[in-house]
Amino acid sequence: MYADDDFIQLSSLQHYMFCPRQCGLIHVHGLWLENRFTARGRVLHERVDSGEEETRGTDHIVRSLNIYSREYGLAGRADVVEFKDEKGRMRPFPVEYKSGKPKHDDIDLVQLCAQALCLEEMTGIHIPEGALYYGKTRHRVRTLMTEELRKKTINAIDAVHEMIRSRSVTTGEYQKKCDTCSLNDECMPKLGQRKIQRFIEGLFIADETTS
Repeated sequence: MYADDDFIQLSSLQHYMFCPRQCGLIHVHGLWLENRFTARGRVLHERVDSGEEETRGTDHIVRSLNIYSREYGLAGRADVVEFKDEKGRMRPFPVEYKSGKPKHDDIDLVQLCAQALCLEEMTGIHIPEGALYYGKTRHRVRTLMTEELRKKTINAIDAVHEMIRSRSVTTGEYQKKCDTCSLNDECMPKLGQRKIQRFIEGLFIADETTS
């Protein structure tokens, strides 16, 4: 069980799966900048995060629900949780909203699975599936909480906890997805670690020369 002060944000898993260095810059160094991609996501979540509840048939729908797990040291907010009536038992069905389109990796799946882990601990009810809603395609993708996905999610949780505990941030290595990252200018992945070190050393040499 984690103490309250050691909890990590659910969003940190999304950042870690996208890029461990991005996760470190945000959650260890406290850096954050917005670009058109993050702004688009923020606007979508502002529309979803109304906190309103409603009933549709036998389903009870809760928006912007605060969730947590003491076992995994996680806390955050679920966009939508649909509580589905199954023989008198309300089973949670998390729905995460994304502004873009379905991805070819597990970034979004891990964040959704982490929400399921939190809800399972809070309710004591097994959650076999959830869904991802993509704003660009306006389509909902159902997702099974497989053992493989659960293990990958727990490994990501452990990695983020260790990163924050040790306050260690990995070096950057340029990939095409870096172009969409709002922290690209701060990360400078195209420079590489050796060039960054030379740049820093050059600053000190320049200071010594002019002092």
